[in-house]
Amino acid sequence: MSIRSIAVFCGSKPGLHPRYMQDAIQLGAGIARANINIIYGGGNKGIMGAIANAALAENGTVTGVIPEILVEWEQQHNGLTKLIVTGTMHQRKKLLYELCDAAAILPGGYGTLDELFEMLTWNQLNIHRKKIFILNTNGYYDHLHQHLEKMEAEGFLYTDVENRILFCNTPQQLIDHLILPGY
Repeated sequence: MSIRSIAVFCGSKPGLHPRYMQDAIQLGAGIARANINIIYGGGNKGIMGAIANAALAENGTVTGVIPEILVEWEQQHNGLTKLIVTGTMHQRKKLLYELCDAAAILPGGYGTLDELFEMLTWNQLNIHRKKIFILNTNGYYDHLHQHLEKMEAEGFLYTDVENRILFCNTPQQLIDHLILPGY
């Protein structure tokens, strides 16, 4: 299946390590150059803003989906290809999932993990079969990877972790998985 659009879930804050923003910029630009549309939370701050702005700088297509409650909080991005304002967070997440062919998870907080685990749960329940990629910048998700493997080892998962999630250590590795068949 060819990936035409990817949902990106990430922090509305930049994080403490400069590499988080650097990798977001590299990934956003690379996705745009690969002619893949970005679907994301619609904010203009932190990693969210960095990935959107990098894609837009490369003439990429970026669609933001933001609930009314976060318009002020995340400072909605007014320069996007398209901005959709939803009534609730649940409507936002559902629309993000419907609009994408795959998902990329970058460093972030509670909301990022919420979106990751909902995608994983829906994948496990065969509600969708979208690929999920984690950009493990600076080892940010090493502990999560270990915990997922522990869940698998303890018999709580229905399939291997690697059947659901692909951990990538660099933006280029993630981009290669998006554009190179069988990579």
